[in-house]
Amino acid sequence: MVQPATAHEHVTVSQTDGVLEIRIQRPERKNALTHGMYDALTRALVTADTDPAVRVALITGTEDCFTAGNDMVEFLKDPPKGDDSPVMRFLAQLLAQEKPLVAAVNGPAVGVGTTLLFHCDLVYCARSARLQMPFVSLGLCPEAGASMLLPMIMGHPRAAELLMLSETFSGEEAVALGIANAVYEDGDYLAEARKQALRLAAQPPASVRLTKAFLRGPTRDAVAAHMKLEGDTFLERLSSPEAREAMTAFMEKRKPDFSRFS
Repeated sequence: MVQPATAHEHVTVSQTDGVLEIRIQRPERKNALTHGMYDALTRALVTADTDPAVRVALITGTEDCFTAGNDMVEFLKDPPKGDDSPVMRFLAQLLAQEKPLVAAVNGPAVGVGTTLLFHCDLVYCARSARLQMPFVSLGLCPEAGASMLLPMIMGHPRAAELLMLSETFSGEEAVALGIANAVYEDGDYLAEARKQALRLAAQPPASVRLTKAFLRGPTRDAVAAHMKLEGDTFLERLSSPEAREAMTAFMEKRKPDFSRFS
């Protein structure tokens, strides 16, 4: 196993047989993502795409969690600003990724922890996986193209339920909805994801990249435009009174009060 330089104290990378494994490691905060972690994740994805020794990237979390999404403390104190912010660069790289991206998901996968999966090529879940997109509950709006990609995958009614009501759903449901490929026991999901990543890495690399490009090509420009619209609105919503109330209530562990908003 080749060990590339650590990208960040909470984002580590390793390389084996053409697979670059990207691991989110901040278990004390349920792998909540900071600006620095987003930068490290983007660098790792760029490395996967530009290093000729890498054929596949695999992203995963720690033993108990994939990621709880954005670090709320940091987002309240220092919200992202503009397309050049770390989170927006990360989402743009997900869309631009040319080589296959595999995800191994367990425990909480919240917010971007779920929406990034829509840009992965293969997704494998543990039985413990609990996915959620609580953007509306936080006074925000969907990101990463979710409000376009979800209805395409599962139809409007189910997409609306997941996005508007911030429903939590399991790995089994993710498979049934077309978001994930398979569910495995908690002790097996990562090994199975690695196995599939190695199978991909053994395929003819140019053929794999072309096939990914053809699969994504018909909707790529439309998804990029929609992600831009969502992203601009998301950044605006971060400073909205609704979002401030929702996130402050979250930090204070109380129920938010939206009764004064219209």
